[in-house]
Amino acid sequence: MTHVSATIGPENYCTILSANAHTLLADEPVLNGGQGKGFSPHELMAASLAACTVITLKMYADRKGWDIHGIKVEVSIQIEEHKFASFQCMIEVPLHITEPQRNRMLEISRNCPLHQILVNTSKITSSIK
Repeated sequence: MTHVSATIGPENYCTILSANAHTLLADEPVLNGGQGKGFSPHELMAASLAACTVITLKMYADRKGWDIHGIKVEVSIQIEEHKFASFQCMIEVPLHITEPQRNRMLEISRNCPLHQILVNTSKITSSIK
């Protein structure tokens, strides 16, 4: 099980995120009353999908022995009525990758664990301590 904690102090809305020995900042943009010191929650969600996708593709290419020196994934997210998220993923691979390899990588990108979670339903259980 993965565990992440979020702690917010008196500053609007700078939040410290911690997982294991790692920390990063989340915040709201200045236009939303934040200080713009970190990723917004929506950016974090898009970043998680981008990271998972690029790691999945790199692992696959390594297993296949494909000489890929760089993969770039850009994710855009659009939220509709605070109820539905639409993600657009743009995957960039080196030019020497063949068309069949590109098609396979697109297929593999859809097997990324976070992609699978996002396209299927999730369950969230909340409680107050």
